[in-house]
Amino acid sequence: LSLHDALPIYKCLDFNAADETKEKGIYPYFRPIQESEGPVVKMEGRKVVMAGSNNYLGLTSHPKVKEAAIAALDKYGSSCSGSRFLTGTIDLHIELEHKIAKFMGKESALLFSTGYQAGQGVIFPLISKGDYILSDKDNHASIVAGNLMCAAVGANIIRYKHNDMKDLENRLQKIPAEANKLIVTDGVFSAHGLVVDMKGIVALAKQYGAQTLVDDAHGFGVLGPLGKGTVHHFGAENDVDLIVCTFSKTLASIGGFVVGDERVINYLGHKSPALIFSASPTPASVAAASAALDILIEQPELATKVRKNADRVRVGLREAGYQVIDGDAAIVPVIIGDDEKTFTIWKMLYDEGVFVNAFISPATPPGMQMLRTSYMASHEDKHLDFIIEKFVKVGKQLDLLNHDPKPLH
Repeated sequence: LSLHDALPIYKCLDFNAADETKEKGIYPYFRPIQESEGPVVKMEGRKVVMAGSNNYLGLTSHPKVKEAAIAALDKYGSSCSGSRFLTGTIDLHIELEHKIAKFMGKESALLFSTGYQAGQGVIFPLISKGDYILSDKDNHASIVAGNLMCAAVGANIIRYKHNDMKDLENRLQKIPAEANKLIVTDGVFSAHGLVVDMKGIVALAKQYGAQTLVDDAHGFGVLGPLGKGTVHHFGAENDVDLIVCTFSKTLASIGGFVVGDERVINYLGHKSPALIFSASPTPASVAAASAALDILIEQPELATKVRKNADRVRVGLREAGYQVIDGDAAIVPVIIGDDEKTFTIWKMLYDEGVFVNAFISPATPPGMQMLRTSYMASHEDKHLDFIIEKFVKVGKQLDLLNHDPKPLH
């Protein structure tokens, strides 16, 4: 057999979509950042205003966060060299778990090495053959991965229409009352920034005897009182069973956590393959996340600031004539509606000194290809106005502006 005929290698050899985009000079991915000051980064030797980062509170370059990481590196070294279950737990892990649980008003917390592992690693241990998972169709890929693992052991996976409580109830009505049911949803959906109908989820969970899990990666530190996230924003902290989150956005690091009842967290610590078979979060990453959480606790106004910044751009782009999805979080998606046009405007913005993210099919439905922009508390008005100015400039050049735009929901 030739290499081209070997399975599964052949699909790699036949994949050329990225090559075609690179040849056109509009490839938007894997662009290296050479230096970062938060709102402004250096890429390909020049400064660019960053409008695509998930560093929502702007803490990745905060002196206290960097100092904490350096101190942990000096004390513990670069790695814990083992899983949490065995030799990989240090006192920083335990301290941060207690701090997160207290902040979130839950009995206990458990740290994972990445937010992705937290998402898929919490679901799988809780679900058995014959159980039901009801999952929003727009949930994050980590949730989808957890669902697939559960399906492999005989669980029933039901994907309900995005944020559609009528469809969710219709699905719940068809499930035997005695069956175990888990409703899983993002708090803020990562592509378009829309917020879950939390009140609807809680009401249906109570009515049909389901438990609830919310992945709040994009809501934590942005929504809710003191930046506690989407669940607290709706006052549902006593009604939601588990909240999963990541360090890689608000907490300026890498890792993840889940909070909930102590007995549930204890079970997950002994049963989650994602935790047991992965090296634990590094000392520097845990210390950085802990310092970032301290800053959020001390300065809850940062959550208000990031929402204010996002609103400034959201309104500015809509008034300019762009189709913008409404939302309350830090994400401001601009609908372009075509793959190549999305790449083209991305490159024009990049050349003008603005970096955003290009989302195309199949990551978005056909016709909903977008530039996903996101904002930080550390953005100043001059940065935000610069972003709007450049969007208007390239929008006029490409005749993208509809001067009677209607907000999308």
